[in-house]
Amino acid sequence: MDELAALLDGPRARGAFVIRSVLDPPWSVRVEDRAPLSVVVMVRGDGWVVPDSGAPVPFHEGDVVVVRGPGHYTVADDPGTAPLAVIHPEERSTTPEGDELCEVWDQGVRTWGANPDGAVVMISGTYRFDGEVGGRLLSALPHVAVVSGDALVPLLAAEVAKDLPGQQAVLDRLLDLLLISALRALLARETSWYRAHLDPAVGRALRLLHEAPARPWTIAALAGEVGMSRAALARRFTELVGEPPMAHLTSWRLSLAADLLREPGTTLEAVARRVGYGSAFALSSAFKRVRGERPSAFRRR
Repeated sequence: MDELAALLDGPRARGAFVIRSVLDPPWSVRVEDRAPLSVVVMVRGDGWVVPDSGAPVPFHEGDVVVVRGPGHYTVADDPGTAPLAVIHPEERSTTPEGDELCEVWDQGVRTWGANPDGAVVMISGTYRFDGEVGGRLLSALPHVAVVSGDALVPLLAAEVAKDLPGQQAVLDRLLDLLLISALRALLARETSWYRAHLDPAVGRALRLLHEAPARPWTIAALAGEVGMSRAALARRFTELVGEPPMAHLTSWRLSLAADLLREPGTTLEAVARRVGYGSAFALSSAFKRVRGERPSAFRRR
């Protein structure tokens, strides 16, 4: 399984929070929900994402904005517009002074705003990832990134306000597709290791490591599989991925181990065997060395 597939294979949308916002200028919404990942789609109009740290980022009609949390940010018609509303954890909304807004701004099925006929229409979807494989991939992304002109935007806009049997499942899948499409574009643009997957030798080496992490890999065995010398593979792999092959394998194994430790009833010995360590002690030592805590402490936390 490659890392993009791993991102959405486990923590995919299930009853995701999806809402359409209808607003008139001047408008500004402060987001403090601390979600690990949010997607904002501009259906009509233009706007800015203003992170608490970093420069404002403009986006336009048809754009998809991916915001990596858990930091706070503001979405507004202009970076200088003061917030009219604040979004808190658990999808609670208030005025900046703390007055409740959820019922006051309710405009019907999955629609929210001060004016039902507002000039600006946005759709927001919130994911709550906690998988370490997904977290590894998300850490490669910028805090705010914009992808232009996704063909799924009109379809999501048509479905978000419908109230039909099974509608939540439809929205979950549409949001997944939109996110996958945006992530593929972003990763190809922003990260060198994604481009490494396109390299014939390094891409094959990555697939081998990801698909069979429990194999007793050595740089010699990996080089033999891809038809390169050990020195040439190590040099090319490090150049494209940013770390040597065996360091990448260790990081991948420990990310998978962290995911498996979340599964109820899974023993450390079983996790060790699945990710390529000969014993629970060997896995625990590597986990502590790389991640700074024992697997037992990670599992409790």
